[in-house]
Amino acid sequence: MREAIVEAAFELFLARGFEQTTIDDIAALAGVGRRSFFRYFPAKETVVFPDHDRCLADMTRLLSTAPDEGAPVDRVCEAARLVLRMYAENPVFSVQRYRLTKQVPGLRAHELSVVWRYERTLAEYLRARFAGRPDGTLRADVIAAAVVAAHNNALRSWLRSGAEGDAGTATDEALAFVRESFGSAEAPDDVVVVVSRRGVPMWRVVQEIEAAAGKGHPPEGN
Repeated sequence: MREAIVEAAFELFLARGFEQTTIDDIAALAGVGRRSFFRYFPAKETVVFPDHDRCLADMTRLLSTAPDEGAPVDRVCEAARLVLRMYAENPVFSVQRYRLTKQVPGLRAHELSVVWRYERTLAEYLRARFAGRPDGTLRADVIAAAVVAAHNNALRSWLRSGAEGDAGTATDEALAFVRESFGSAEAPDDVVVVVSRRGVPMWRVVQEIEAAAGKGHPPEGN
């Protein structure tokens, strides 16, 4: 029934326009009652984005599975590709939605709210991964915004072309730019603490530091 409502809605949107189509029109064409429509969609705008809730759930699940494994930036890039996969599942519908969204200001506003939810999900994961850094929140928010911007740049280029070519390649290139830019932010800086007795010669202290950092042989004796 959910799919029938979406198909009926887009048939009417394309024939009449979004603003000229009512919820009653959609329900009638889909063969469902008005109450059934609202059981699946809280508003007419949400019919245009029927799959984002599922994709957000998939993204949250991916990030919560073994959350401490792998580099944080790689992890969020992997999560962002779930959105691309969702669009690529039905290129014709994705292009229709893109063109419709460009025409209707209310849909563009709704789309921005969806994008913000994706960005917030990525940022929350990164904040947890960077919790040990004094600048962890800043790094998390900046990287999450960069991942979303890079992904959307490639995705929208693909949609503008009418879904021609391989969207995956362009997205990989865009996300690789994020990895190159922020890969150094993936781990806290190493700190080496050496405790030595007062009066120990400086050369011996340096020797101990090099040994602790793995750059030399440990000093013999005390």
